Amino acid sequence: SFPSRLFPLREHGMNWRAKPLTWREIQAFKKSKEVMQRFIRAYQLMLKFYGITLVNEETGELKRAENWAERFQNLNRFSHNNLRITRILKCLGEMGYEHYQVHLVKFFLTETLVKETLPNVKKSALDYFLFTIRNKKKRRELVHYAWQHFKPRSSFVWGPHDKLLKYR
Repeated sequence: SFPSRLFPLREHGMNWRAKPLTWREIQAFKKSKEVMQRFIRAYQLMLKFYGITLVNEETGELKRAENWAERFQNLNRFSHNNLRITRILKCLGEMGYEHYQVHLVKFFLTETLVKETLPNVKKSALDYFLFTIRNKKKRRELVHYAWQHFKPRSSFVWGPHDKLLKYR
């Protein structure tokens, strides 16, 4: 399938015919400027499909695309997109784009919890997207961000409330 070829992982996904990458293959990809440029283009293509624009290639900063409302309807309607997004997030981590992961997860947390535009993505954002973040500190920051915006806060199960209250 399309995303498993564009965003290969070191694990089996939903497409069992897609061969998982080896650690050596990932290192070879990272050394090739051309492969990495293609990877970023593929990422931008998928973002565009979801109604998101990569504002800054250096930082990974994102914003809604002009056609976001129409694309978000698609995201809300078809839950298979959530599996693809999880795959993309994991692949970003494999390829050394952890900072891109953080921006994409925060984007979805903002849209689901703050702006409430993607109600059908909220569960995946909290259960899966959040936990693809490799950097522990950044993951904690995002869990805290989610907790701050989750309603009702007493039902938040993605982190210990006592620690979240004291988080700085």
